[in-house]
Amino acid sequence: MTHPLIKQWLNLKQKTHHCLCIGLDPDINTLPNGYEKNLEGLTHFLKDIIDASILECIAYKPNISFFEAYGIKGLLVLESIVKHIDNHIPIIIDGKRGDIGNTSAMQARYLFDYFNADAITLHPYMGFDSLEPFFNYKDKFHFVLGLTSNPGSKDFEELPLANGKTLAATVIETISHWNQTNHNIGIVVGATENKLKQARDIDRDLVFLIPGVGKQGGSYENAYTHGKNNQGLALINVSRAITGAINNKKTVKVDTKDAIQAILNQL
Repeated sequence: MTHPLIKQWLNLKQKTHHCLCIGLDPDINTLPNGYEKNLEGLTHFLKDIIDASILECIAYKPNISFFEAYGIKGLLVLESIVKHIDNHIPIIIDGKRGDIGNTSAMQARYLFDYFNADAITLHPYMGFDSLEPFFNYKDKFHFVLGLTSNPGSKDFEELPLANGKTLAATVIETISHWNQTNHNIGIVVGATENKLKQARDIDRDLVFLIPGVGKQGGSYENAYTHGKNNQGLALINVSRAITGAINNKKTVKVDTKDAIQAILNQL
């Protein structure tokens, strides 16, 4: 059973010839010249990025915290961005949700029913009952934190358990088991070769959402080579290396395409 979003991502991969996911992490303080340093300028900037890249990627990943930082008006910006993409490309809202069941149900309702996200990110620390309300949205996709590449990953993720495996390995094995029933779960894995190999050795089929390419040091080639599943699919996220490459409002289209090509030239 192939999830509809996986089919869409595979179709988009065939059209674009790559697996690029563009992260949208807006910051008014870093807006290029030509954009007003306010939420209106931020909205125009994000829409310009989308217009310049919508035929060049297979997903967008707005990080909701960067919108929440500006309060209700910031969330209205996110709403307008989602509408601007207008179902042309799947949207992964990066919110890393997960709580007791009734709270998770409200979080799922907010992200899926209000914002109309196609997929979201989740954390697994509280177990299956904290994630089930999300998984019950069968037409949506869910990326659960598996093995990250930040320095603090060693504090918990890499700890050995009594079963002889690390906490992260146990989480990924458990997610793999859950996905046999739900068919709408992937994992988040950091863009370092050893992390990707560790995770991929556990499951050859799960779809990986791979952050950390670009400004964070990971390469697209490495992420794809070691992160793709048996169908040749991975979602390789690049944020600042694209949005931070814009020099001026007048050059946004050219700068966006040049930044994307620079990432893909790593192949």
